[in-house]
Amino acid sequence: MNSKLATFLLQHGNLTRRYFLRMGGASLALLGSSRLLADDREREPQIQRALDALETWLTRPDDFRDVSRGNPTPHSLPIEKRKEVGLTRDTWKLEVVSDPDNPAKIRSPFTTEKNSAFDFQGLMQLAKKHAVRFPKVMTCLNIGCPLGNGIWEGVPLREVIWATQPTRDLRRVFYHGYHNDDPEQMFRSSLPVGRILEDPYDLPPVILCYKLNGQWLTPERGGPVRVVMPEGYGFKSIKWLSHVYLSNIAHANDTYADQNNDVDSPLKTFCATLSLPAKVKTGQPIPVTGYAQVGISGLSKVQVWVHNDQDELPAGDRYFASAPWQDAEILPAPNIWGGDVPSNRIPIPTIGFDSETGRPKTWPLRCSLVHWAAELPGLPAGQFTFRCRTIDEKGIAQPMPRPFRKSGHASIEESPITVEK
Repeated sequence: MNSKLATFLLQHGNLTRRYFLRMGGASLALLGSSRLLADDREREPQIQRALDALETWLTRPDDFRDVSRGNPTPHSLPIEKRKEVGLTRDTWKLEVVSDPDNPAKIRSPFTTEKNSAFDFQGLMQLAKKHAVRFPKVMTCLNIGCPLGNGIWEGVPLREVIWATQPTRDLRRVFYHGYHNDDPEQMFRSSLPVGRILEDPYDLPPVILCYKLNGQWLTPERGGPVRVVMPEGYGFKSIKWLSHVYLSNIAHANDTYADQNNDVDSPLKTFCATLSLPAKVKTGQPIPVTGYAQVGISGLSKVQVWVHNDQDELPAGDRYFASAPWQDAEILPAPNIWGGDVPSNRIPIPTIGFDSETGRPKTWPLRCSLVHWAAELPGLPAGQFTFRCRTIDEKGIAQPMPRPFRKSGHASIEESPITVEK
């Protein structure tokens, strides 16, 4: 197991036992039957341990994986320096100005020079009327496994943009955070203004985020204020936000655009394992647990397939569409959310959750995570390869419809299993 994956698995655990007991026994039919779930028989200890160790749905803020840029990383600066450069709630300032190279017409820019930069107190005033919360999985476009899943709270970015009174020539919004006052370290991103001013396809708004799981954003998570784009990969959710530029340019200026990445690609739907034994005995049931990232195209199924390495793979079938896939169990919404949310309650109101019951209106939720589980029957001695994939709400199997690496990870995971006598 590589070190990144090992770290990811180490950071996840402790989903309540009773949550999984509702599953009953599981029996995946790779050898003839199509039935996945069986009765409530007593499970072998190793199977129950695998279920008990599954991660919670929400990630504790301190347990998010960190891929922060900077030398030194801004969150590692001493508190005195963070105060000096505006990385605390009482010193944070946001400039919202016209792009000097491709200017948009705005009447009331927020500038440090004129002592009119937007501050945290102003943000909290807007929050009294406009605050929103929504679940989102934070994923790096160039890393396979997500960094964490949380409830993000903030004010729609459009509220601040409208406060500058734009009038014309506004096509794109650029933004970046603090990176040691070093132009070479600056990490920037951008969005078409239409995505900021409107929320298409019932998506939540792009926000100026100040809380995660009901807690103030820590410096490690990008506090005091960061951008969070619901359907975007992590590079769209810039940390330590300090500058917003309203521009008449027609294309992106993202740092990742210079690295051959598809900077406007929304989150993909895909799945991977969280636990799968590498070696088992013949006839021994094999527990498998995993997660699925529910991308912009939704999720209808998670499927699994065990292939005997002595057998030929389907010919001319790059993505194994004709393989004998079987449905795994997509686990329902949990009773224990995790993430250190106060009183184990999703804050109300939160987009996607019922305001009276606190339960999700639909499941799984787009742009977040869901868990799945299966129990493979015993196999004969030999070498096998386990694969898993998702089917989105349009019936399209992973890694389609966008199999390209530079638009986000979606490769079908392959895990070896050795079965010994």
